Amino acid sequence: MDYEYSDLVAETKGWAQELMASAWASEHALTKLLEYDEHTPDSLFSDATSRPLIVAFLGGTGVGKSTLLNRLADKQIAQAGVVRPTSREVTLFHHTSVKIAHLPSLLPLDKIKIAEHSEAKNKHIIWIDMPDFDSAEPGNQQLVLEWLPHIDVLIYVVSPERYRDSKAWQILQAEGGRHAWIFVLNQSDRGQAEQYQDFIEQLSKAGFNNPLVYQTSCALDKTSAQPDEFERLQTSLQDLATENTITQLEFRGQQVRKEELVKVLQASIELLGPSNLSQELIGFWQQQGRELQKLLVEATILPQQQLAEYYALHSGDLVDKQTEPFLHQRLWDKWAQTRFDDALDALILQADQLALPVMPMKQLLHPIRVNAEKLVEEKTLLAVRKALINPGNLLQRLIIKTAQFAEIILPIAAMSWVGYQVFIEFYESSLEEVPHYVGANFAINSIMLIAIAWLFPYFLQKKLQPSIEKAALKGLKQGFISALQTMEFDVLEEIKVYAQAQDSLRQKAEVIADNCHQGGDRLIDVPENSVLRRMLL
Repeated sequence: MDYEYSDLVAETKGWAQELMASAWASEHALTKLLEYDEHTPDSLFSDATSRPLIVAFLGGTGVGKSTLLNRLADKQIAQAGVVRPTSREVTLFHHTSVKIAHLPSLLPLDKIKIAEHSEAKNKHIIWIDMPDFDSAEPGNQQLVLEWLPHIDVLIYVVSPERYRDSKAWQILQAEGGRHAWIFVLNQSDRGQAEQYQDFIEQLSKAGFNNPLVYQTSCALDKTSAQPDEFERLQTSLQDLATENTITQLEFRGQQVRKEELVKVLQASIELLGPSNLSQELIGFWQQQGRELQKLLVEATILPQQQLAEYYALHSGDLVDKQTEPFLHQRLWDKWAQTRFDDALDALILQADQLALPVMPMKQLLHPIRVNAEKLVEEKTLLAVRKALINPGNLLQRLIIKTAQFAEIILPIAAMSWVGYQVFIEFYESSLEEVPHYVGANFAINSIMLIAIAWLFPYFLQKKLQPSIEKAALKGLKQGFISALQTMEFDVLEEIKVYAQAQDSLRQKAEVIADNCHQGGDRLIDVPENSVLRRMLL
């Protein structure tokens, strides 16, 4: 599938916006990607299936671009400078049948001059005279840069005096294979043959093999010894203005733009940092977490004991909302928060040393950092409440419940046995001729039996009753450790979220890059020595 270039640029910019929104990269770092131009020559037309060839004159001040356009039109179309030979506007010269639907939105309309003709031989060409790119006026350079993406063929015009202009070569190297190139050594009547050969050499060094170069003369005296190849230039362009050539240039230009987009995209992918480093961060944090837990547990032994003593005397404060935060600030004070912040900062520093972006990590860890005190408060209070509801261990609670049951059953059983013995003794005594009684010893033993049956369970309950202070201390320890483990687990989860976000963003960019490589097989081979091949970098 051949993906539209404009859609790929839009997807890339959307990816860049996602990077900025999640703090993976700054707007400054993504400037080149965010400002990438999605325009192509066919974007000027509502129906790009059949469009004219767009040819633009590009050159510095005073090289004769406007004069060449006027020769093509055989009338005064482009305004050549009088006081100083310079162009300050874009001139479009096209056939009356051509309808341009989408002029670049950023360009001021007062900087665009449109002229029409009705000549059939130039029907399929739009001629554009560009402003002087080396002008001292910054607006001229901006106009040139805005229009370059809309051009199929650039006629690079130089003069014998200015063919080595550095600004011209910068544009040539920057635009590269986006366009087809024709080179015109204008005002050749003022130059020498050595300059022409040197110009060919410079183009060869720039990457053009057998470039298409024409010499033209604007002298009124047509008897000059220097050749004037203006007619050949015009004929070559008319021969190129075919649907096949336009399609080929369009495909090649888009493919070059896609390849350049991939390069910019790959450079932006590097902002995500190395992949597959999450395990190193996890291992680092686990070590940090163990050391932090050991340090904080040891440091809070005394505050925990003080709180446990307080709860032993004021257990009702567990439901007092006003005292809870104050009491638990003793466990998680500024010192503890500072140690926790130091551990998180060490993790961020480790990520930085691994060449990973730290801003997303900081954002992910910020809620954990801020909520640490609240988490400790909630965990410890909950653990203390549970510990005081069920104090002691399981064996203690089982024995106490058994003693509570025995405290009722054993005295009743003892009294029932004593009563039974008294009844039997009374019954047997009534059957004998001489009655007798149970005696003082029986009474004393019975009282002792009933007392022991009641006192033994009572004694067990008293002796095995769990300490409120110990129960509160146990709850504080468990709650504090649980809070530290929760924070450690939360940080580990955020590291995984960080790694997943990094992988997701990387995969999205790689998919866009893969899509940019699609459709390259649609390019048509151009014969090596053809005119079109000589125009391509």
